[in-house]
Amino acid sequence: MSTLRRRILGDFSSDRAGDPPHAKGEPVALVPARQLAQLQSQKAKRRPWVLFGLGGLFGILLAAFFAERNDVISLEGLVDFNLDSLFDVIPAGVVKDAKDITRHEREAVNYDSFSVGLHLQSQGVRAKHPVIMIPGVVSTGLESWGTEEASRPYFRKRLWGSWSMMRALVLDKAGWKRHIVLDKDTGLDPPGVKLRAAQGFDAADFFITGYWIWSKILENLATLGYDPTNAFTAAYDWRLSYANLEHRDKYFSRLRSHIEVALITSGNKTVLVSHSMGSQVLFYFFHWVEAHAGQGWVDKHVDSWINVSGSMLGALKGVPAVLSGEMKDTAQLNAFAVYGLEKFLGKDERCEIFRTMPGASSMLPKGGNAVWGNTTWAPDDAAGQEVSFGTFLNFKESNSTKSPRNLTIEESLDYLLYHSAPWYKAQVLDNYSHGVAHTSAEVEQNELHPNKWINPLETRLPLAPHLKIYCFYGVGKATERSYFYREDHDPLSALNVTIDTSVTKGHVDHGVVLGEGDGTVPLLSNGYMCAKGWRIRRFNPAGVKVKVYEMPHEPDRFSPRGGPNTGDHVDILGRSSLNDLILRVAGGKGDQIEENYVSNILEYSDKVQISEEEPSPKRKWKLLP
Repeated sequence: MSTLRRRILGDFSSDRAGDPPHAKGEPVALVPARQLAQLQSQKAKRRPWVLFGLGGLFGILLAAFFAERNDVISLEGLVDFNLDSLFDVIPAGVVKDAKDITRHEREAVNYDSFSVGLHLQSQGVRAKHPVIMIPGVVSTGLESWGTEEASRPYFRKRLWGSWSMMRALVLDKAGWKRHIVLDKDTGLDPPGVKLRAAQGFDAADFFITGYWIWSKILENLATLGYDPTNAFTAAYDWRLSYANLEHRDKYFSRLRSHIEVALITSGNKTVLVSHSMGSQVLFYFFHWVEAHAGQGWVDKHVDSWINVSGSMLGALKGVPAVLSGEMKDTAQLNAFAVYGLEKFLGKDERCEIFRTMPGASSMLPKGGNAVWGNTTWAPDDAAGQEVSFGTFLNFKESNSTKSPRNLTIEESLDYLLYHSAPWYKAQVLDNYSHGVAHTSAEVEQNELHPNKWINPLETRLPLAPHLKIYCFYGVGKATERSYFYREDHDPLSALNVTIDTSVTKGHVDHGVVLGEGDGTVPLLSNGYMCAKGWRIRRFNPAGVKVKVYEMPHEPDRFSPRGGPNTGDHVDILGRSSLNDLILRVAGGKGDQIEENYVSNILEYSDKVQISEEEPSPKRKWKLLP
């Protein structure tokens, strides 16, 4: 396979080695205009027959992939299939043009990741604070350490986050599923299976070869002087409930140890960088460490928390994922793709997999109707909007318990648990909470209950007055906000309802109602706590300073990952301005960052039905005669 990759994609390392050196102080120019113009002209000159030929070849392979077993080809036969031989029969001109296309597109995508760090280096910014990164959901690779007979072929191979995963999923779906799902009762590995999070920078720099996640941040950090002695990736098994992260893997104990050692070896407090679900994990950690090490621990050891695209109030797309195994990505597929997906991994299978991963259910939305709206209204409704975001699950036909009246977010969570097996209901209720604490007394009482620690609307920030929080996230990309559903009449499906893909109107696309956000997490989840929630005293009694920097989604149309100005939930990790902000905080220059709002989050936050606690009336003492 490596030979094939070199033949069609070229050698990535040789491209990087040939990059020209950067002059100090050189502005960040990620895709020079001359190069971009050249790229455009080269795209215009592509021969249609080349794309037609490649498309035809891909179509044949895709048809074989989705065909019934033995209809076209036995998938097991691919084990010994040598893809190099396939290119021996393809005309040399097609191969050459394919390599040219790939090289030019790679030049647009792989803009010089080091330029941001080199630019700051020229301004005197250097590594100062130790940096620990906490990845998001599904971005950490999971590898098998089981030694029983069924697991031996996968020993130390990644069954999540690599081509080994794709190979296992295609050739041994039952075996892959047996390894990836957790025991329904314990929420831990099934008997005979041992899957663990990969460790080190390799755990989250790339999801699969060529699909970067944290690699660009790592490259820029390295230009300031960071390496494994002062930077660390705190990877975790995102399938586990947060309580089981500590119970099975001692994750929070090890994270505490890394931060303490960082202070001893460097003399500086740590900067923590979290992304997506990793922000929820870190918020839980703050409560855990205060409970085990005292309330002054965070203030002593942590300088800053960089919260990147943090889903602090959950991700709404998590509800349809565990309700019916669907989301926007599946609802918008065409009929052929749906047919192939359903035959390969059906909705009921996907739903079961999601439910057996308690960590994924930590993303269920928090704040209830106070944040997400009621049957007639929502804080982020636009003027004249035909369908209010307040009704989260909408049913065109309401004539049974399976398709009741339109439901708010609170009613939708109740509906989900009512139609779920007892083991799933127990997992959610035992580990998580989704409400709002309206008084300081409630907040302080909740500090005693670990299932509340994930919810920033029921618990407080750590008592760390010197801690600084930076909230960086993208805005301006259509994001799932609510859904249209109908009863599922498929006799082969074990599910009760499914997204009604026949509904397309206005901001409703194939049954998915789209609102504001970063393409994955809605704006209210990314921004409310940062813009307003942590300005409410009971949620931030120590007065921790919070800065917000929003980044508009301005994708490069020549880049499938959005380019250096994307605001996408994952691709933002490669955004040049985000890298600049992270490096400034790590280098001790965070005070240079000014807040930046480009969305209506402040307006929406004022409409959220959560307010400062009314002060208790002062007791009047009656003077004795």
